[in-house]
This record gives sequence, structure tokens and C-alpha cells, in this order.
Amino acid sequence: MTEPADHPFVAAVKPLVDAMGGEMIAPGSAEGDDVVLSWEGREVVAVRLPHLSDSLDHLLAELERRHGMPLAELDRKTKQSVVRILEQRGAFSVRHGVETVAGALGVSRFTVYNYLNREGAREGTRRGPAAGRE
Repeated sequence: MTEPADHPFVAAVKPLVDAMGGEMIAPGSAEGDDVVLSWEGREVVAVRLPHLSDSLDHLLAELERRHGMPLAELDRKTKQSVVRILEQRGAFSVRHGVETVAGALGVSRFTVYNYLNREGAREGTRRGPAAGRE
């Protein structure tokens, strides 16, 4: 990025951009879907947001860092908690999201659906391939 990295606005938004898996670029390099941010009427930085599939990978990596171990090594209760967090963040709206999460957790996709349905039963909703069957 050609803009000063020590600008207070850049420093303020950097944690948010990092958490989203985005990239900060110079405003003059912004393209199509990039978001140009201004401070006091002057363009200071542009943010290139990740593709949804990249966001899911970023979320999974962040959860591994948070737990301090590969997600596949977590106990069942913690894996259920991870699935809840991922659902809240929209991970299962991404194409192949269930399969990607299942692989990261070291479980089958049906187990992920079971975790979702277990949570959904508390909320009165059902998800997954068996959601329409009784």
C-alpha cells in the first residue's frame, strides 16, 4: 500500500480488515468491488474484501488459532460450539460450506448437519438433507 500505514484511520480499521480476511490497498489501486474509505474528505485507504470461500478458510484458521489446536482435535462439545459460531457468521451459505467445515472438524457432513439440527431443535428449525423427512 502506498498510503502511510501510520495514518490513524488506517490503524483504526486494520484490525477489522484483518478479522474479515480483507486486504488494505492504496485508493488509486481500487477496482470494482473494493471499498474506498475516506477520512476528513480525503481518500485514505481502500479495502479489498475476500471472496466468500476465502472468508470461510479465514474463519476456520482464526478458530484454530483461538483454540490453539487443529479443529479436528477438539472434543465434541467444542466442535458443536464451532459449528454454532460458523453458522452465525454465515459459513453454511457458502457453496460446499458444510463439506469444508466437516473436513476441518474431522467429521462427516452428516455430523455437521446433526450439530446444526441439534441447535435448530432448540430454535424450532431444522437444516440439512433430512430436514424435510420425519
